[in-house]
Amino acid sequence: MTVTYPEVGATREGPMPPGYLHVTRRVRLGSGPDVFAAAKAGLAHWQPQRGAGLRVRTDAETAGPGVEFATGIGIGPLRLWVPCLIVWVVDEPDRYGFGFGTLPGHVETGEESFLLSTDGAGDVWFDIRAFSRPAKWWVKLGNPVAKLVQSKVTDRYAAAMQRGPLP
Repeated sequence: MTVTYPEVGATREGPMPPGYLHVTRRVRLGSGPDVFAAAKAGLAHWQPQRGAGLRVRTDAETAGPGVEFATGIGIGPLRLWVPCLIVWVVDEPDRYGFGFGTLPGHVETGEESFLLSTDGAGDVWFDIRAFSRPAKWWVKLGNPVAKLVQSKVTDRYAAAMQRGPLP
């Protein structure tokens, strides 16, 4: 399936494209190789999404290139599912993460990325970068609320990674 925006990979490095809402967060997770390894395992198994209270639907056990997944927010039949595709992955000794883009049916169009890195002091960092804009008329109508929801969910992603592995 094809993503709904042309700027594939723009959350990986450099400036994000104009004409979208940009969201960034950077949080310290701790220090040392054990913290990095635990964070990497959690990120690969959808910890930010699940820890933020979202449901995850996918046939893949872990995140990887080309993996399709959907996250759901809400309750029961009122749950809104939004489809995404992992468009890039970084897996290096001191960096791990991925970027995912919106697929047809998503309420927004754009890309989001989660990236872990270790700095020279051994501190482990979790970076979130996203660019998006409404894809549905009703999201455009409620854009101020949509921006607030996106900001809150981003905060919850960061908090989920700071809490550590899910039980």
